[in-house]
Amino acid sequence: MMELLASPEAWFALLTLTALEIVLGIDNVIFISVIVSRIPPEQAKRARQIGLLLALVFRIALLSVLVWLIGLTEPVITVKSVALSWRDIILIGGGAFLIAKAVHEIHAEVEAAHAEADAKPAASAFFWVILQIIVVDIVFSLDSIITAIGMAEDIEIMVAAVIIACAVMYISSGPVAKFVADHPTTKMLALAFLVLIGMALVADGFKFHIPRGYIYFAILFAAAVEMFNVLAGRNRRKAAK
Repeated sequence: MMELLASPEAWFALLTLTALEIVLGIDNVIFISVIVSRIPPEQAKRARQIGLLLALVFRIALLSVLVWLIGLTEPVITVKSVALSWRDIILIGGGAFLIAKAVHEIHAEVEAAHAEADAKPAASAFFWVILQIIVVDIVFSLDSIITAIGMAEDIEIMVAAVIIACAVMYISSGPVAKFVADHPTTKMLALAFLVLIGMALVADGFKFHIPRGYIYFAILFAAAVEMFNVLAGRNRRKAAK
């Protein structure tokens, strides 16, 4: 352990991996922010805390079974000449879940069909939100940890990077969730992001890799445009008063 603390290479690996883990965690923060917006604020905060705690637990648990995880990349089935591993199957299933969930939420927003959701008991709605967060945490944890395995050799560095990244996600998730709740149009944008991310995961599962730089640029550009719209709307309301 002392050798790692005294090694410049280890610190560089930690900083690089932490930055990557934070970037990969943006997807998770967006999903959690959208999904908790459908339950009361007091429950939303608790659901967000539980969701991010589960994200940390899943990542460390996957690291602890490192050898088994690496074996997930071995092909298990073949679909039309495309060999799929368990990792691919999980990414395809998780991506499809994200797409289906986002499309369902978009439909509910467009049709204003909140009656069904509002009719659910509070405990049932809270449990359903946590269940969805668990499913997505598993998918994003897998992608994140496989990236960590490819970048670092020491499990101590991987665990430290994951803990730091989850702490940053925890701090940023509150403001992101509040902003989404206060500005309904940003929720539609976030749902569109989820469709985009889900499609990227499905494509990855079928061996068609979409460079994440393109996806994150599209997200940042659209978010910047939406930010200007929010500021313009705020200024118009001030001028009207």
